[in-house]
Amino acid sequence: MKKEELERLLQKVQNSEMSVAEAVSAIKLAPFRDIGYARVDTQRELRQGVAEVIFGEGKTAGQIDGIVRAMLEDGQQTILITRLSREKANALTSLPLTYYKEAGIGLVGTMPQPRGEGRIVIATGGTSDCPVAEEAALTAEALGNRVVRLYDVGVAGIHRLLSNMQCLTDANVVIAVAGMEGALASVVGGLVDCPVIAVPTSVGYGASFHGVAALLSMLNSCASGVSVVNIDNGYGAGYLAGMINQRTMKGNDNTEQCYV
Repeated sequence: MKKEELERLLQKVQNSEMSVAEAVSAIKLAPFRDIGYARVDTQRELRQGVAEVIFGEGKTAGQIDGIVRAMLEDGQQTILITRLSREKANALTSLPLTYYKEAGIGLVGTMPQPRGEGRIVIATGGTSDCPVAEEAALTAEALGNRVVRLYDVGVAGIHRLLSNMQCLTDANVVIAVAGMEGALASVVGGLVDCPVIAVPTSVGYGASFHGVAALLSMLNSCASGVSVVNIDNGYGAGYLAGMINQRTMKGNDNTEQCYV
């Protein structure tokens, strides 16, 4: 149930167009929708501000189709599907799906317009890190954020990063995506005054251990303000960056305190 729908429901109760019992019954039915192989969380946008996102890996095309249709029927206008293969995307021909091959992302509906002027900058160590970076970028954009892509600015040629200092310092949050030794996150963390989300990738030679070396480097970063998500988790980074960016743009001085 969307926030607007709940408000309309409560308005009907206030106007005596619906009884309290009827409203309670409607709300009880709203938390999720059971379609057999999945329980679609229809109240997630109301709780968290972002609707449920479909993880495509491990699901059949038919299951994805059913989940998407349940979300569309509930009024969801933009639906994000991550880790979606080309094969499954080709099987979803009955849906208004846009497929982004490099990121492995499917988008049902339309990409929303950015809310506000706040920006998320996504920097990669190399071009090989771009698929993970694109997953982060498209996730953030699907959540209504402005994204600036700053690709192939790794420490092997650090002048490429330093030539974009204005872009970095203007950001509300920076996502640093890198494999191998994962040094980019620490460098960026020492240059900016905003949160940095580090994304280790599985890019690298044998001793990189499919991203474990970069993960450990980022976790041991000496730069303050650096947080780390899992290996190749562009989605998690894009989602978190979007939350930070939206909070920053609100600019609310909330003086209320919680007491336990």
